[in-house]
Formats: sequence, structure tokens, C-alpha cells
Amino acid sequence: MKHVIRITAAALLAGSFALQGCALQSSSADVYTARQAQREQTVRLGTIESVRAVKIQADNGQPSGLGALGGGALGAIAASSIGGGRGALLTGIAGGLGGVVAGNAIEGGVAKRNGLEITVRLDNGDIRAITQEATPEIFRAGERVRLVSGSGVTRVTH
Repeated sequence: MKHVIRITAAALLAGSFALQGCALQSSSADVYTARQAQREQTVRLGTIESVRAVKIQADNGQPSGLGALGGGALGAIAASSIGGGRGALLTGIAGGLGGVVAGNAIEGGVAKRNGLEITVRLDNGDIRAITQEATPEIFRAGERVRLVSGSGVTRVTH
């Protein structure tokens, strides 16, 4: 029983680290890192050509494996309590495999955020496309906007 509690605690801890990592990464126009604050940035003006809804994958499409690991451990623990002897082993294996699939899917869903691809025609005629996390700020074709650039990051704002 002690090993079950340890495995459960480790899985929950690993899952919380995975979720924390997702929560700390932001591609919102409203979020600045400490390094980006109080730095001079370039501002260019332009008009929105188009706006398209996209999904932003926080983990660059590569799951960390923590969701699968945690799901597998929890699934195996939960399923192994069903039956006894050899039945518990088989249900534990099946529960672990199901947990791996479910944990991986949950991790993938948590890592995706709603975003916008905003195409802007600058006043000098150049066209730029910037993808950023969706916020309550609404962008529409024909609106005047600012492109704020610095430290390799460009944001679209009103």
C-alpha cells in the first residue's frame, strides 16, 4: 500500500509541474517577461488586412510525457484495485495503458491555446503576419493598429 501512495504522489507532482509549465508560457500581446519590461521597442503603424483564428501549441508539438506517465500510473493504480491476484495484474496493465492514452490527450489539450494570426499592411506598404494569443481585445480587417517590436517579439495592439 505504501508504494501505491508514493506512485500516486509522484504522478500528481509530475502532473502539476506539467500544468505549471504550460501556465507560465504566454504569447499574449498583454504579457511581458521581466526582460522585456522597461526596454525600448520599435512601433510601426498599419492597417489590418485579415484576422484568422489559430491554435498555439505551447509545447511546440512535443509532449513532455508527464501526462502519459501520470495518467498511466493513476490508471494502473485505479484498475489494479479491481479483482484479485492475476485479475488485478491484468486490469492494472489495461488501466495503465488506458491512462497513458488519456494522460497524453489531456496534456495535449492543456498545451493548446486560442490564438490569432493577424496580417497587417504597414504604412510603408510592407505586409507582416503576427501570431499571438487571443485576448479580449478584438481585431477586425480595416482597423488601424500598432506593431510593437523588441527582443525578437512583435505584438499587435490598438
